[in-house]
Amino acid sequence: MTSHRMLGDVRVGAIGFGTMPLSIEGRPDEARAVATVHAALDAGVTLLDTADSYHPPGGTPGEGELLVARALASYGGRTDDVLVATKGGRGRTPDGGWTVDGRPEHLRRAAEGSARRLGGDAIGLYQLHKPDPAVPYAESLGAVRELLDAGTVRLAGISNVDAAQIRLAREALGDRLVSVQNRYSPAVRDGEAELRLCAELGLAFLPWSPLGGISRSSLDGTSAQEEDPQFGAFHRVARARGVSPQRVALAWLLSRSDTVLPIPGASRPETVRDSAGAASLTLTEAERSSLDGDR
Repeated sequence: MTSHRMLGDVRVGAIGFGTMPLSIEGRPDEARAVATVHAALDAGVTLLDTADSYHPPGGTPGEGELLVARALASYGGRTDDVLVATKGGRGRTPDGGWTVDGRPEHLRRAAEGSARRLGGDAIGLYQLHKPDPAVPYAESLGAVRELLDAGTVRLAGISNVDAAQIRLAREALGDRLVSVQNRYSPAVRDGEAELRLCAELGLAFLPWSPLGGISRSSLDGTSAQEEDPQFGAFHRVARARGVSPQRVALAWLLSRSDTVLPIPGASRPETVRDSAGAASLTLTEAERSSLDGDR
């Protein structure tokens, strides 16, 4: 297993960081949030994933992006190799729900706003957050193509899509489409077809919610919560290796394909450090076989 993955021509650490928990309801205070981003960078994470819709209900679009920008600006180490990925096309309702807006005019405004908040010459990776059933997907993709042509966006990705939509996006965006972000985890494996298609096309596959509810364990093997029997093999491997089930789950995801790049969330420095350690955990064939069969 390599310690890095590719997003187009950009090399990033094999484990990314989904920063959503830092800016939605239940978020930590600013100091802990920034410390968590800094811990991720210290651990070798070079892909930070956010979205303009990552804010609490009633909040302001872009709060999550601004947090990431502040954390990068205050980091004392190197950041020129950090790729910030953001998303557009979703919003929040006052009661905590989520909306979808894939209209080209909205996506253009959203991307320009994201670019201002994140700073720099262009958004490193811009992802369509979710297809809008009220807008032909080709029209939404056309807006992304315009953003690429204008230099607002360097690389493009799509999210929450099926295989047909991946092929349509590849046709519309060519090799500037570099990633697909779908739900996939030890508990949710119905994205196999999309994972395989990404491997075939050379697209990075970014599993969101990659842990799927697996519980944590301390290094002495004591569960932080009651062990869920559906993850039994993950706990057994974790105890044998002296690591957390979380780290085993992420290592298993990395072993599924060289194009898989998990983006686990975290709201504490110790959690993101543990996740980053999965990049150096190589599973044996016997371990992989047991985990493949653990449903």
